[in-house]
Amino acid sequence: MKKTILSMLCAVFSLASNAQGYTQPTQDRPPFGEGKYYVSAGLSGLDLNYTDSQKWHLDLQAKGGYLFMDNWMVTAQLGYDYCQEGAKSLTAGAGLRYYIERNGLYLGAGGNYKHIWHTLDDFQPTVQVGYSFFLNRTVTLEPEIYYNQSLKDNDYSGAGLRINLGIYFE
Repeated sequence: MKKTILSMLCAVFSLASNAQGYTQPTQDRPPFGEGKYYVSAGLSGLDLNYTDSQKWHLDLQAKGGYLFMDNWMVTAQLGYDYCQEGAKSLTAGAGLRYYIERNGLYLGAGGNYKHIWHTLDDFQPTVQVGYSFFLNRTVTLEPEIYYNQSLKDNDYSGAGLRINLGIYFE
């Protein structure tokens, strides 16, 4: 199952690299231009990520952002992690995202406060790399690879794949 999903994501990335016309809007403004707002909903888990503390789990995330200058976005996020075996958790965080050369590839970094029920409260620095594939002028499909580093217990550190559906608007 994991190999099938990863193969599909590789196909999406290769199609996205050949479909640059989708990332260029018909307006004069760049796709990641200053003054735009961003909202997204993301899904991770379903065996697309790895931590030592959890087996199967489902991670839902809502994110908002503002492009304060061309190609630079400040973000805020809320998340809920449901785990079949183990503690459930809530996450709140903030970060910064940089888009590379209008092509949709982005790098992100930030910090998350994670509250794990009956276990611990943790601060987790996080890094991401992803691609914003424009489905139309404003809606994007954004696969991203991320890594969260726990500062209290390495069992809660982990890497994974997240699929976001985002909307850019002015």
